[in-house]
This record gives sequence, structure tokens and C-alpha cells, in this order.
Amino acid sequence: MAKNSGGSPFTAKDALPLLTAIAITLAALYLSTKIGSFSSFGYAGVFLISLISSATIIIPVPGFAAVLALASSLDPVLLGIAAGAGSAIGELSGYLAGYSGHGAVERTPAFKSHKKQISKYGPAAIFLLAFIPNPIFDLAGIAAGAIKMEWWKFLLATSAGKILRFILLAYFGIWASGWL
Repeated sequence: MAKNSGGSPFTAKDALPLLTAIAITLAALYLSTKIGSFSSFGYAGVFLISLISSATIIIPVPGFAAVLALASSLDPVLLGIAAGAGSAIGELSGYLAGYSGHGAVERTPAFKSHKKQISKYGPAAIFLLAFIPNPIFDLAGIAAGAIKMEWWKFLLATSAGKILRFILLAYFGIWASGWL
């Protein structure tokens, strides 16, 4: 029987979160080619764009562009909430991958750093990493799953950080549109 990175036997129960994360990533990659069509759906479209762009593991799909593009035509707070909530839910794919086994990234310096900080500071570290523009936030999700952080704590901290970031990004988009 195969062993996961923790040394215990790798079971079918361990494989389910990993297979779910892989399926979500593949679906997100497919749907990312159709992102432009979602923006016409307003807040729901931004929610879907953010969910799709954050559901990919390691492969970046820039969903923030939708927030910038729609900032001048939608309420920036509601826009930030929709984008942040969608993005946070999308980040669960990385969490699920880490929960089932994180062998592919566990030796990278970024993963080790994220895992150490998340182990030490818990949801506060997740909030900060979600708030700052962090292209490798997937590793934070994988690390949170690997240390078996409760999923709801991960989701709440990620939501809070991303919502705040996207609200600020929406206000920046309004400001920047005045310059164009």
C-alpha cells in the first residue's frame, strides 16, 4: 500500500480529496477559457470568475482583472464581497490537496515557510496570506490542509482576507479608471 507524506498508509479515503482537487483544477482550466462571458452576469459573474481562477492549483488564472474591469460599474464593497467569497471557495481545492497528501510540494522552501507560519499562527496567517497579493497562496492552502486545520477556519480566514483585498482592489479600479 502506498504511503502519504506523513508515513501512514494511503487509503481510498485519502485519495478522495486529492481527486476532487484535481477535478476542480481541470474544470477551472477548461472554464478559464470562457471567463470573459461571465462578467456580463455582474456580481454572480465576478463570483464565478473568482471561484474559477482560484480553484486552479499552482497554475495561475488572473481573476482580479474582472474586479478591476467592473469596479466603475458595480458597488465596490459588494463587488469585493462577491469576488472574495468566490475566490475563497475556489481555494478549497488547494486545501483538499494538502489534506489528502502534499508530497509534491513539501520540500519547497515556500511550502515549508507557509506550513511553519500556519502551524504557529493558524487562521491569522491564512488571513494575512489571503490579503496580500500572493501568487503562491495555493501552498498556504495545501499547508493548511496538511496540518489538518479545520476547513471552516481555513475558509473563514481566507474569505476575510480575500474580501478585504478585493474591496480595496475595486476602489483602486475606480480610482485608476479616472486616469484612463
